[in-house]
Amino acid sequence: MNDHSSVDLSRAPLLSHLVELRKRLLLCLMAFVLAFIACYLVAEQIYQFLMQPLVDILGEEPGRRMIYTGLHEAFITYLKLAFFAALFITLPLILIQLWKFIAPGLYRHEKRGLSLLFAMTPVLFVAGAALAYYLVFPLAWSFFISFETTGLDGNMPVQLEARVSEYLGLVIQLILAFGLSFELPVILLLLAHTGALTADSLVKGRRYAIVGIYALAALITPPDLISQIALGTPILLLYEVSIWLIRWQEKTRTKPADKKPSANKPATQTS
Repeated sequence: MNDHSSVDLSRAPLLSHLVELRKRLLLCLMAFVLAFIACYLVAEQIYQFLMQPLVDILGEEPGRRMIYTGLHEAFITYLKLAFFAALFITLPLILIQLWKFIAPGLYRHEKRGLSLLFAMTPVLFVAGAALAYYLVFPLAWSFFISFETTGLDGNMPVQLEARVSEYLGLVIQLILAFGLSFELPVILLLLAHTGALTADSLVKGRRYAIVGIYALAALITPPDLISQIALGTPILLLYEVSIWLIRWQEKTRTKPADKKPSANKPATQTS
């Protein structure tokens, strides 16, 4: 009888955690579905927003257009765009629900450190996406448009007629590349929190980090120097900021903890 009761008690916390996880997953899923429907209804406007840097470069030139070559291409493109926009919108809610699920099992000092990381995650992603949209897109698009020719001396002109799916794929690739790359401080701080690395180890590996950062930037961006430098330089700065944050984290850990009354302290004898 006692054995069965102990097994039931051990299963109770697990079942409560699973129920809690299920509730939070359903909440995130419902929010994502609603955001997806809303984004699909305004998918054309979102696409126009993403296309605006290209429109600003081309100006009011007549005959400019975006094309699609398959009957279903525009529909699938809008579905992808709605999915991407809905995920972007619901990311803070997903992080909040994840934090609420894991926070009760953490110590107070762990909550302080990890709460900062959870708050930094969407901020850094948005900062990376904004850098891509407002700085990299105009510079990169101008570079690519510069290869057009006017067709003088009897030659045929070479002009851009971009496909909607290809343009959206390139835009999403750059936004994700910049947004996720800007999460480097969060990753490094998490690794430092678990003891996998220290500030000194990051300083010693700085030269390898520089090579790796620019090599990664060359792999995940279009083959132009502008995009690669625009991605690699901020990541390198974030690497240096991460070293400073980890040093600060290490110093706070070494500070003496607040004194607490010991449970094993003998009681004072009264005469």
